[in-house]
Amino acid sequence: MSVDNGSFADRRDAGRQLAARLRHLRGHDIVVVALPRGGVPVGFEVARALGAPLDVLLVRKIGVPRQPELAMGAIAEGGIRVVNDETVWLAQVDQAQFAQVEAEELAELERRGQLFRQGRPRIGLSGRMALVVDDGIATGATARAACRALRAAGAQRIVLATPVIAHDRVDQLRADADEVIWVHAPQEFVGVGQFYADFTQTSDEEVVALLRQASTTGPSGWATDVEITLADVRLPGRLALPPSPRAVVVLVPGSGSGRDSPRGRYVAEVLTAAGLATLLLDLAVPASPALPSTPQGLDFDLALLAGRLTAVEAWLAARPETAGLPLGLFGASTGAAVALAAAAEPASRVRAIVSRGGRPDLAWTRLSAVRAPTLLIVGEQDTRVLESNRWARQRLTGCVHRLDLVPTATHLFSEPGTLAQAARLARDWFLDAFPDAPDGEAEAGADR
Repeated sequence: MSVDNGSFADRRDAGRQLAARLRHLRGHDIVVVALPRGGVPVGFEVARALGAPLDVLLVRKIGVPRQPELAMGAIAEGGIRVVNDETVWLAQVDQAQFAQVEAEELAELERRGQLFRQGRPRIGLSGRMALVVDDGIATGATARAACRALRAAGAQRIVLATPVIAHDRVDQLRADADEVIWVHAPQEFVGVGQFYADFTQTSDEEVVALLRQASTTGPSGWATDVEITLADVRLPGRLALPPSPRAVVVLVPGSGSGRDSPRGRYVAEVLTAAGLATLLLDLAVPASPALPSTPQGLDFDLALLAGRLTAVEAWLAARPETAGLPLGLFGASTGAAVALAAAAEPASRVRAIVSRGGRPDLAWTRLSAVRAPTLLIVGEQDTRVLESNRWARQRLTGCVHRLDLVPTATHLFSEPGTLAQAARLARDWFLDAFPDAPDGEAEAGADR
């Protein structure tokens, strides 16, 4: 509940009020990027309300000596540096003093990065909207550094959001952010803390706990690491379920990749945010250390991997949370051949397939038996793979299929915005295939 003087009870309350101003962003391809430490409780509430993933951007204020809360500059991940010349001049800070404070903050930036991330990779921003959240903005130096760092990381659009901001800083920040959104922008501004009934400093432990919780529950449901026990091997995976999922999509990685692939995780986030359960999977796991796992060995053993994927289908059908959900497959590179081969089995339950940069030529003899609607997504500049996909269409005689090209993209879709476009194409294909959430068991399972 908010306090009566136009401010906030605490940061969580501020986050909920801010989220109400951001409803128009729900459903966009967005990542909430909170500024530690105080911005994380605010960002957590915003991410939960918008159904978006939560990450942090490490930014450190370069505070005036003897007045550390007053920013004379800021630094951010990626070597971004912002200097507030006016504050430096008014505070009479010389170059040596500035350099000393900056060095101290660089050390703290590195320490916090190791602590907060806990080995988790940063969420990919290329081609996506970044929603920068802090608990309040006074001078704007930290926020400007954050916006510049996110722009350098490939964010397509940057929205800066905060519960309270000094009125005279709004126009200045519009030079770095595409949009600035706030709850309060008072003319008289002494400090951020004056607008909170409880402005207790956020601890490192609270930041770590919130980020872990956001990572575990996911943007719009819950996620968990799973281990699928087959006859000869245990396959690790990560299962994410939004509320009342329409279907479950298994993401099959290509050669040399797995469930921790940043590209695979990004696609899974887009699909989960759209209401599709996802299973990120490692298939090419040796049954014993003696078996190879190289492009010349297990990664290209199509029959073995397709058989494992068929067994995973049965595992999903028997699991309470996914029993009754229609099944889709998303295969990348060689993983697309595995998906097509598994879908060609007579008893397959697969109802939709997406191949991204796929190698359908590896499953050439099985293509005519595929019955599920199939979307082939290929980078326009990936000429060899494009040619094999065009030939594959002549063999996909038993199903509806389509070939979509992503302009400027090469095989790995590493060019700005190309992976985001591919993910949106996949999302729309699956949503067309699974227009409604199933009744009964699947919805009950999602209420856990």
